[in-house]
Amino acid sequence: MAARAYWQGQIRLALVSIPVEIYPATRSGAAIAFHQIHEPTGKRIRYEKVAPGVGPVDRDEILRGFEVSKGNYVLLEDEEIEAVKIESRKTLDLVQFVDADAIDVLFYEKPYFVLPADDLAEEAYAVLRDALRTTKKVGLGQLSVRGREQLVSLKPCGKGLILEVLRYADEVTKAQKYFSAIPDQKADPDLLELATAIIDKKTAPFHPEEFHDRYVDALQRLIEKKKKAKGKRIIEDVDEPAAKGGNVIDLMAALKKSVGEGGKAAPAKKTPARKAPAKTAAKPRAARRKSA
Repeated sequence: MAARAYWQGQIRLALVSIPVEIYPATRSGAAIAFHQIHEPTGKRIRYEKVAPGVGPVDRDEILRGFEVSKGNYVLLEDEEIEAVKIESRKTLDLVQFVDADAIDVLFYEKPYFVLPADDLAEEAYAVLRDALRTTKKVGLGQLSVRGREQLVSLKPCGKGLILEVLRYADEVTKAQKYFSAIPDQKADPDLLELATAIIDKKTAPFHPEEFHDRYVDALQRLIEKKKKAKGKRIIEDVDEPAAKGGNVIDLMAALKKSVGEGGKAAPAKKTPARKAPAKTAAKPRAARRKSA
């Protein structure tokens, strides 16, 4: 396999050890990075490390410091920091299992593919994968790598296993801190029915390749145009958004229009039609459409 393994070791379930290799499941190659350039010379801007009142300083004069109060730091040398790093163990112990939906989405950070390290590991690997799928559980453990200990989850994915790095509790802000001011009220049943109809209408399989970062796409087109224009300034035409009215909207009318009712009121129950006087009778709507 061309990719380099992020971690190699064993997953241990009680007395069973499964040799595995873990590979990154995501990449960040789509982003466009810019550099700052000195326009008169075309040279790239570089940064120097400086201390106020001192000026540029040598790299070997720099220590890491933790601010304990305004302007006061505890200084730590690299050797002191290295001494407290967790030893990179080669075993991931699955110490607990939870329901697959028990972990809040806020805790998930980064996914990795987990593969059996060799042919001998494939049988035990398949047993663990299928056991997790049958019980609908997720395994939890702590992975020690590169001097850090990461909380991770393990769950089945197709023919394989996915390991996801989780955030620790003190890294996640409680949602209640932000949501507490939202009124505790139920949605109007009629509005809810229309909203669910819109969701049903727009429900489709998820195909991630259909979605693109339009800003990145536009930047790439701009860069190509600039290359051909040999430095000439290019300003892309941008469609101005339609002017919006006031903030007050008729939610029912907007939902009905979205669901395809054109904002009209729901049709009433059929009642026997009354014959209108000949002189004042209006053309039926269907006839008007036909004649149009």
